[in-house]
Amino acid sequence: MKFVSWNVNGLRACITKGFFDFFQDVDVDFFCIQESKMQPGQAVIETPGYYQYWNSAQRKGYSGTVIFAKKEPIAVSTGIYGSYDDEGRVLTLEYPNFYLINCYSPNVKRELTRLDYRMEFEDCLRGYLNELKKTKPVVLCGDLNVAHEELDLKNPRSNIGNAGFTYEERGKFTELLNAGFIDTFRFQHPDEPGHYSWWSYRFQARERNIGWRIDYFVVSENAKDQIQTTYIYPEITGSDHCPIGLEMDFS
Repeated sequence: MKFVSWNVNGLRACITKGFFDFFQDVDVDFFCIQESKMQPGQAVIETPGYYQYWNSAQRKGYSGTVIFAKKEPIAVSTGIYGSYDDEGRVLTLEYPNFYLINCYSPNVKRELTRLDYRMEFEDCLRGYLNELKKTKPVVLCGDLNVAHEELDLKNPRSNIGNAGFTYEERGKFTELLNAGFIDTFRFQHPDEPGHYSWWSYRFQARERNIGWRIDYFVVSENAKDQIQTTYIYPEITGSDHCPIGLEMDFS
């Protein structure tokens, strides 16, 4: 079973930059999008063979999560326990053998003005995932807006305390892993540097591979044996993020 996750930084804009070429070529079972920045119906999004599930922000042109799925789920839910739904940040599909959660975590902003909000979101999300994994395995994907380890960004020392690399954000990710979850890419590539999923548009950062790994597939430990392969697609442009992929065996 194949999954892709991609922060497209505006789906309508990404469509003009080759989105559907990649979507068709990669041919996955689940294609998860963050930062769609649109409401359904604002553009013609045709995905033959896929069901579409949307959680759009109330504020137009902001945030939003989408899943294109080949199989119809048992249930669909938005938000976390009814919270954090106005910004369209969490979208959950339930299947017989697992839950799929697509998440776009809040950015704490340059001056860390949303750090408290982010900490509350992290605690609520972790509690939500912990409850789900009591029933069946969990697959969490998305732009989680944190580089967990120094290995996950090019210039860690100069970024300590900056948005996405604060001790608080990194600590919450550690809490998630300690609660019984696995960062699938680090599980398969524990010590490999230079793998990133986001690059600034400034200073030719992408060309120089001065990036951050802030996009993840995280699975509950009861799905550990189902992990097959993880991917990062740095050659795919169209956004300041690149897609990431995961293969699992849920047969």
